[in-house]
Amino acid sequence: MAVSASEIKATYPLPVYNFRVEIGPNAVAFSEVSGLSIHYEVTTFKESPTGGGSAGPRVVHMPSQPQPVNVTLKKGVARSASVSALYSWIKTVSLNQVEKKDVVIRLCDEQGKPVISWTVINAFPTKLDGPAFDAKSNEIAVESLELRADAITMTEG
Repeated sequence: MAVSASEIKATYPLPVYNFRVEIGPNAVAFSEVSGLSIHYEVTTFKESPTGGGSAGPRVVHMPSQPQPVNVTLKKGVARSASVSALYSWIKTVSLNQVEKKDVVIRLCDEQGKPVISWTVINAFPTKLDGPAFDAKSNEIAVESLELRADAITMTEG
């Protein structure tokens, strides 16, 4: 059965390698993003029956408070980008003048046009892991930045 190009574009999943990360107004190249999770606590209510129907309490589960968000960003260490984009931001935490920023992760199509965007709201760095060094390896130096945020929103485009 033949499938048209527009049907394929609309129904096939997007690959995960084509994404863009923006920290505040700056685009920063990362090789990996994880932790884009929207999660709510669940509260259990027990209600007494009001009519003569069933005996015992009626149990109702409802969503309540959103959980804080933990996002991890990994990238190769670059001479200028690492220092200006990440180290100066995490330094605001150590100076007790934390600078919260919105971080936007955009999943793009083959032409680089954003299809889905996740906005990590009021994020601030909580941990910066430097690369592991090994004299027998020729891998690139990778640093990892962990963020804590209030919430994540998801939008189309």
